[in-house]
Amino acid sequence: MEFRTAGVIGAGAWGTALAQVAGWAGLDVLLQAREPEVVESLTARRVNELFLPDVVLDSRVSVTAVLADLAACDLILAVPPAQHMRSTLTAFAPHHRPGVPVVLCSKGIERGSLKLMTEVLAETLPAAPAAVLSGPSFAGEVARGLPSAVTLACADAALGQALMETLSAPTFRPYLASDLIGAEVGGAIKNVLAIACGISEGRGLGRSAHAALITRGFAEMTRLGVALGGQAGTVAGLCGLGDLVLTCSSPQSRNMSLGLALGQGQTVEQALAGKRSVAEGYESAPAVRELAEKTGVDMPISLAVADVLAGETTVPEMIEALLSRPLKAERS
Repeated sequence: MEFRTAGVIGAGAWGTALAQVAGWAGLDVLLQAREPEVVESLTARRVNELFLPDVVLDSRVSVTAVLADLAACDLILAVPPAQHMRSTLTAFAPHHRPGVPVVLCSKGIERGSLKLMTEVLAETLPAAPAAVLSGPSFAGEVARGLPSAVTLACADAALGQALMETLSAPTFRPYLASDLIGAEVGGAIKNVLAIACGISEGRGLGRSAHAALITRGFAEMTRLGVALGGQAGTVAGLCGLGDLVLTCSSPQSRNMSLGLALGQGQTVEQALAGKRSVAEGYESAPAVRELAEKTGVDMPISLAVADVLAGETTVPEMIEALLSRPLKAERS
C-alpha cells in the first residue's frame, strides 16, 4: 500500500494542522474548506486566519471548496465536527472510490443515533476501510511542529501499518492500535470530562479536586469503552488517558475553557457566544448521557456535566451532588 495524495475534509484548526502534518510527511495534500473566507485566506496568504492564524501552510498543501475535487486522492482524512460527520460523508459519497481508506479524526458521539464515527462511516461509505486518529494534540502546537504522539487505530493490521508510516512526520508520531472502539470512546468522553475540570478550575476548587476529576473521569471512560466492546488497555493509552490529561489541563482546550466560563458564573449561552470553533464536549454530552443510561454504565461526572449544559441543574448543585454520592470502593 502506497499513498501519494491525501484529501483532508474540513479546514478547522485540526483539519488544517493535519493537512500540515501530511505535507511534512511527503504527501501532496488537498484541503477542503467549507467557509469561503477560509478558502480565500489559505489561497491568498497560506494562512487559515479564521481557525489557525499565524501558521503558514506547507507548500505541498492545496486548498479547495469542492468535495468532488478529493475524488482522486489515495487517502481521506475526515475532520468535520462530529455532529456533521454524517452529512459531510453523505455529500462526499458520490466521489469516494471503493477501497480508499478514510481516517476519522473527529471526536464525538452522534446525537440521536448514539453512534460512534466508525458506525457513521460504515453507513455512509460502506466501501471505505476505516481508521481512527486520536490522541493528545492541540492543533496549534501540531501545526507549528511541536512534538506530539497519537493513536492510529485500524482493524486491518497491514493497512494500519501503512497508514502509520504514511502519516508519520518528524514531530508527529502515530502509535498503532487495532481497537477502534476504545480509541473513539476515549476521544469522545474526554471532551465532556474536560468541561467538568474547567468548572472545577473556574470555581477555584483546587488541584486536588482537579486530579480527582481526571482519575474518576478516566474510570468512567474505561467503563463505557469496555461496555461498548473496546479494550481497557486502549483507553489507557494516548487516545484515552493521554488525551484526557491534556484536554483537562489547559484553557487552550475549547472544552475546558467552556467549563472555566461556567465555573466563573457565565451561562452556557454566554460561554458559547461568538465562538466559531466547536466545543465537541458540549455537542456530545447529551449523547453520552443517553448512551450511559442505555448501557447501564455508571458515569456520574459525565452525566452531571450533561445536566448542567442542558440547564437541568446548576454548577453549585452539580458539585454538591457529586460530593454527596454514596461512598464506594475505588475500583467500581
